[in-house]
Amino acid sequence: MTSTHAFWLAGRQATGEDTFDVTSPWDGRLVGTVSLPTDAQVEEAVAAAHAVLDEFAATPAHVRAAALDHVSKRLVERTEEIARLISAENGKPLKWARGEVGRAVSVFRFAAEEARRFNGGEAQRLDTDLGGQGRLALTRRFPKGVVLGIAPFNFPLNLCAHKIAPAIAAGAPIILKPAPATPLSGLIIGDLLAETELPAGSWSILPVANDKMPALVQDERLPVISFTGSEKVGYAIMDSVPRKHCTLELGGNGAAVVLADWASDEDLEWAANRIATFSNYQGGQSCISVQRVIADASVYDRLLPRIVAAVEAQVTGDPGDDTTDVGPLVSEDAAKRVEAWVQEAVDAGARLLTGGKRDGASYAPTVLAEVPGDVTISCEEVFGPVLTVQKADGEAAAFAAVNDSKYGLQAGVFTHDLQTAFRAHRVLEVGGVVIGDVPSYRADQMPYGGVKQSGVGREGVRFAMEDYTYERVLVLTGIDL
Repeated sequence: MTSTHAFWLAGRQATGEDTFDVTSPWDGRLVGTVSLPTDAQVEEAVAAAHAVLDEFAATPAHVRAAALDHVSKRLVERTEEIARLISAENGKPLKWARGEVGRAVSVFRFAAEEARRFNGGEAQRLDTDLGGQGRLALTRRFPKGVVLGIAPFNFPLNLCAHKIAPAIAAGAPIILKPAPATPLSGLIIGDLLAETELPAGSWSILPVANDKMPALVQDERLPVISFTGSEKVGYAIMDSVPRKHCTLELGGNGAAVVLADWASDEDLEWAANRIATFSNYQGGQSCISVQRVIADASVYDRLLPRIVAAVEAQVTGDPGDDTTDVGPLVSEDAAKRVEAWVQEAVDAGARLLTGGKRDGASYAPTVLAEVPGDVTISCEEVFGPVLTVQKADGEAAAFAAVNDSKYGLQAGVFTHDLQTAFRAHRVLEVGGVVIGDVPSYRADQMPYGGVKQSGVGREGVRFAMEDYTYERVLVLTGIDL
């Protein structure tokens, strides 16, 4: 894993003049050295993508579907290799890294399926008024233009897949920028795409330095931007290009609500274990990890010790060990930020029930109770293995607590009542409500995205394809309907 890695420029491997090192957040070892594209090479990639726009949009669906199927199958064949690469550069435990590869396999397979059925056309009779007699409208979707995809570090393979696969399925050229901390997993996708017959120029994977991104964002040849990352950066991008189409998948502070009817010992054990697992998986570095637990007062005292016990049972350590549940954060600076936020909460009166210790880039799974509402960890996305637990008097108060946030990505509601489930769906100000489980559930084919400061637009393969395209109407005249 220590060789110099080329990037992918218009479908071919290339190297630039400078390189940067990718190191493991677990032990600091060198994972790989990556070549950086020069400004001229970035320009070449953009020009090639723009030049191939019409050709790629007209590529037969079976060609695009075959390429996507090929990537899906090749990911299966290389699962263990790629999982170990994800774990090395990201610090993600192997069990979660293997799961991420499996999800990327599905994303490319879903995209292949959608490529075959997307854009089939919808016919509409226009003779509903006299002036439309003999006229028929046919609506199809066409790419808005070249997509600039910007991926984060926390799912370095699957969130690259969520940019690339829908673009290819829709016939939109794409330039992907993987995260600087974790570029190697994204570059692997280039290895597999290069084995296909997609047009040259239809895709590039460029590990562009962050300080070079404003010029790319502003480039008029890139009218669609799909960004996953922080709220601050995402909205800065949108504000800088108000006439572009931006899909922003931003932060959250996911809430798990445990209501009064979720009261048996079996119910509470299930909820506690799911909460503990998904507040700490990926080191808590997921936008839909459980950050807040809001428990009805009638179950709070029975649930809280179960949560603490389940969190303490999480196995921490070497992400390369198959038994590890929780590895390091992406960097020591990230762990120090989490440490500071927890200390601020404790200083303000929060009770530390377990955890609260940092070792380098690792932070112990942590549970806090009685956290003041105005401290940072109550208001912002912690993006670390930290969980707060609070008590609510009834359903209405619990749902109000969920909504008392600037974020609105997903929420989980533990209830057996169907009417309550539909009330949650109506009342909660989030992009997704998961009943009987944590907010961390995501199926890669479903619409995924948030409201409020959690972003705009939706991912999930077909929904991203709709974001990347627009409707164009063809009116046929003189038709005997």
